[in-house]
Amino acid sequence: MVVEFFVSALVTLIVVVDPIGLVPSFAAITHGLPQRSRRNVALRACLIAAAILAGSALIGEWLLRTLSISLPAFRIAGGLLLFSIASEMLFGVRTQRQSQAAEQALDEHVRNIAAFPLAIPLMAGPGAITATVLLAGRAGGNPVQLAILLGVVVAVFALCFVVFLLGQRIAERIGTTGNIVLSRLLGVLLAALAVQFVVDGVRAVMGT
Repeated sequence: MVVEFFVSALVTLIVVVDPIGLVPSFAAITHGLPQRSRRNVALRACLIAAAILAGSALIGEWLLRTLSISLPAFRIAGGLLLFSIASEMLFGVRTQRQSQAAEQALDEHVRNIAAFPLAIPLMAGPGAITATVLLAGRAGGNPVQLAILLGVVVAVFALCFVVFLLGQRIAERIGTTGNIVLSRLLGVLLAALAVQFVVDGVRAVMGT
């Protein structure tokens, strides 16, 4: 049970956050900055995004109860949201939106590019927050599984930090075709996970 939860959480967050897919946006946002500044931006963005998802895991379910939103209803809505993200990945729309967000941030001379658009909404966007809350709900208050989820959040953004530092080399080695193929494969996997969230929500509502 614990191993299954760990694998599910790890795969879900890696697919939703998509560290490799963030490399072009990170490169565009930090273009022209010295290596030290790029490293600082990457570190701060990862810390901010990790804090957001950790907060979602810890208080997300409490917030739902406060707003009188049942977890099954949130699972169905979250599954539909994740499915829309998966469809964007499959048809290449997500990468285009990420690039547009990066260009907009540069045009408006946003002071803290680590917070926007890197941490929010590219890294800890609605899909990642939704997935984290759903995984926390699946943990069912189990402190061990909740600790595993927090550990997975830290691990995923540690991976993002490494990928950002090696972004230029990774982009050159994978190439445009490799990025497209990887995005499509991750999109199919995320679509399947999203459908599973919806199925679980419907079963809970129907009491089966």
